Amino acid sequence: MEVAYIFCGSDSIRVPFFDYDQNLFRLLVSVGGGVWDNKQQEFVFRKDKTPELTRSISSAVSCVQVEENSQAQFQYFGFFERSWQKTVTGISANVNKFSVKEISNESLSPFSFPKPVSLPEKFPEHWRIKLETELRARKYSPRTRRIYIFFNRLICRSLQKLPEELSPEDITHFLSDMEKSGKYSVSAMNLALSAIKFFFKNILQNDQIADRHRPRQDERLPAVLSTDEIKKILSLEKNPKHRLLLMLAYSSGLRVSEVVALKREHIDFSRKVIYVRLGKGRKDRTTLLSEKAAQFIEEYCKHFEIQTWLFPGQRAGRHLSIRSAQFIFDKAVRQAEIRKKVSIHGLRHSFATHLLESGTDIRYIQSLLGHISLRTTERYTHVARRSVLKIKSPLDTIF
Repeated sequence: MEVAYIFCGSDSIRVPFFDYDQNLFRLLVSVGGGVWDNKQQEFVFRKDKTPELTRSISSAVSCVQVEENSQAQFQYFGFFERSWQKTVTGISANVNKFSVKEISNESLSPFSFPKPVSLPEKFPEHWRIKLETELRARKYSPRTRRIYIFFNRLICRSLQKLPEELSPEDITHFLSDMEKSGKYSVSAMNLALSAIKFFFKNILQNDQIADRHRPRQDERLPAVLSTDEIKKILSLEKNPKHRLLLMLAYSSGLRVSEVVALKREHIDFSRKVIYVRLGKGRKDRTTLLSEKAAQFIEEYCKHFEIQTWLFPGQRAGRHLSIRSAQFIFDKAVRQAEIRKKVSIHGLRHSFATHLLESGTDIRYIQSLLGHISLRTTERYTHVARRSVLKIKSPLDTIF
């Protein structure tokens, strides 16, 4: 938003969002003491937050402060990159062609604001249909189809250009804006570029951006939990459903999307394997089923009368969501008082690292994880304990 409005009532302060601004939203969250009213699309703060709120907002964006019973008094903060403020009384006020209309007391109590206004869509429906048809014909997953359509819509809406009007320079500016916003990871930027390249090459029949370099990927080491930490997490989790979820993610090295989508029929108790159906890259594979997990699953299915989904969601006929699984893990980590910054995917990383440390061949680990490239699996050699891998420092050998 170019201008923020602060409406000061008798018992609360309201900051409406006429247009969504991610940075301002984060700033208001950091102030504290406020709640987001999704229906009205506004932040509501306690009255005692007025000075702090005004200082915080005016440091980031020009703002107008309106008092509920002020007879149309307005205060302006930080306009035109100036630090001054001014109070104006009257029906309307103009500051260098900027005008604020009078807001009556009736409109302030209760507050009512228009819905957020976003930029017009510039990705026509016929292009969306063509893109979706091409993606379906190549058997792309529903998630990939949604992502590819989203990013092609986003670039057209952000730059306010039709797809056929986009140039290679536009792609560069779009990716640069994604990086500047701080809202997107390198992976998301690469996904956006893949989506746009696919549209250019297969829909527009245009190879102008075929050689466009991808954003540099950060080579981060995976976050790994120790065996003691895993044991503590599982022993403190008393909910059987949650405990089994965490147990399978670790004992079988499953991605969170794979573990929540498990069905009873995917468990082969006789062969002690789990069938992963249409994992990443739409590929089936098998992975380990531990003895302890197998026993727990049998008791769990019998007690809860599980017929289809191993982890049913709240909605009938649906499995547990990925977000819910992450929440379960986060709660378990806090309960175990583990300070490491780790997500539920850390259980999969821990599975691979602990297998490597126990002497399992790295190619077998690659197969269990479903990695296409061995290079992906080799990351775990950097986090495995050197003592277990029998690697000694030269200093230890000379004394």
